[in-house]
Amino acid sequence: MSDRLDCHYCRAPLQGKKYVEKDGHKCCVKCFDKIVANTCAECRKPIGVDTKELHYKSRYWHDSCFRCYKCYHPLANEQFVFKDNKIQCPKCTNREDALRCSGCHKQIQPGGRNVEYKGSAWHEECFKCSNCSQSIGSGSFFPKGADIICVACHEQKFAKNCVKCKNPISTGGITYQDQPWHGDCFVCETCHKKLAGQRFTAVEDHYYCVDCYKTFVAKKCAGCNNPITGFGKGSNVVNYEGHSWHEYCFTCKKCSLNLANKRFVRQNEQIYCPDCAKKL
Repeated sequence: MSDRLDCHYCRAPLQGKKYVEKDGHKCCVKCFDKIVANTCAECRKPIGVDTKELHYKSRYWHDSCFRCYKCYHPLANEQFVFKDNKIQCPKCTNREDALRCSGCHKQIQPGGRNVEYKGSAWHEECFKCSNCSQSIGSGSFFPKGADIICVACHEQKFAKNCVKCKNPISTGGITYQDQPWHGDCFVCETCHKKLAGQRFTAVEDHYYCVDCYKTFVAKKCAGCNNPITGFGKGSNVVNYEGHSWHEYCFTCKKCSLNLANKRFVRQNEQIYCPDCAKKL
């Protein structure tokens, strides 16, 4: 007498009927669908005997459920990307990973014209001034905290005006005695050479380079007849009756004794020490 062929679960006879064998046990189709079948990761329904099953990373799908979760394109026989526990087609993956505009939040197409700043990206037409909302595109701008300001708004609202020409200082510029200047406006009164980073002298709100100051402005020493610049060795000056001397030139005409901060006698436009003056 042969062994009975019964379902492992419901004990129903399987002789002459369709059945499934899994893990060493035979079961009827009904018990397979109800007890043994894997659950589809997409629709959450059992994957029955008569349905083609797909398997990837310990997860199971009906053939018809294995599709891109974004565009629903079937992927059973095509390439796919498994990302964040979801199935995606390569096209949707590329679209999702593409740059998105910080202005309109739409995708920036590869090769499209865009502006990138501080790790963010914009379509050129979406890169706008935070103040006037006009498109800046690839033009110049000024960052103000989280805001982006166009040149016109920056000049109107934030830029300082040059004390000489009264026009806004949009880029660069220098400050002297707490006053702002364009670099092109802060120049020598005589030769118009730029003074930024150079030695210069201020005389009654006029500014001169060293050479022009020596030539046109500085007083001449009554001793050596060279200009008294106030720089270096000639920084100390002796003034007397409308005449000026370098301190090192203020000496006795006869014995050459330096008379700065000492008693002296001026006679016939010359300077003498008291001892030499007595001998004259």
